[in-house]
This record gives sequence, structure tokens and C-alpha cells, in this order.
Amino acid sequence: MMTIKRLDLGDAGVLLAGARARAAEIGVPMCIAITDEGGNLVAFERMDGGKVTSITIAIDKSFTASGAKKATHEYGEVSQPGAPVYGIASAIGGRLMVVGGGLPVVVDGDVVGGIGVSSGTPAQDRDVAQAGIDAFLAAQA
Repeated sequence: MMTIKRLDLGDAGVLLAGARARAAEIGVPMCIAITDEGGNLVAFERMDGGKVTSITIAIDKSFTASGAKKATHEYGEVSQPGAPVYGIASAIGGRLMVVGGGLPVVVDGDVVGGIGVSSGTPAQDRDVAQAGIDAFLAAQA
């Protein structure tokens, strides 16, 4: 059983490396952000060629995933017109992201942080974020 309660810089490095490797594998340079359980930035990397406009998006995806303890694509599904949380994307000064690519990092049932990825399609961003989490969990085993 893991005892991590929040991500530190070493953990962030593992998440970044896993995400970076997957981004390189699919040929899409990404912006990758790691936040702690409260949504505070721990680490950030813009791969060579990552979109400048994706810097803030990646950070806000990670902020949403860790602070709200929910994947950003889940907010996307329930924030459409007529859905239960329509309009939530304008909450928190517009920082709450509803586009795929932000995932909470969960250890022993607790959200200990988040990873946010941007520069590809929402599906690519989500895939790369998951690769970061997979690398992190494998390193903890």
C-alpha cells in the first residue's frame, strides 16, 4: 500500500517523464503540468514544439483535476447546454477546464494531485496524461 498524500517534485518528475515519453511516441509535443492536491503547480514542461497557447490550458487542466478531484473530460460531458452543470467552465475566473486532458492522480482512493496535458486533440491529451499516471503508479509498486 502506498502512503503518498501529496505529490512532491520527485513524483512530478516521474509523471512528466511518463507523459513526455508517450507524447514523443505519438509525435505530438505537449505542454504538461503537475499540481498538488490543492491545485498548486508543482512542475511544468513545455516540450520543444508544444503550443504556447497550451501552457495555461495544461496548467488549468491539472488545477481542475486535482482541485475538483474530477477528470476534465467528465466536466465536459455534464457541462453541455441543458446538462446539470452547464456554464461551470466560467467558474473560478475561467480556470475550470471542461476539455479532456486533465486527470486526478489517485493513490489509495485519495486524490494526491493532478496532471494536465495540452497541445493535441482532447483524446491525445488524455492519453498522454494517463501515460504519466501509469508511469507514476508503476514506480510506486
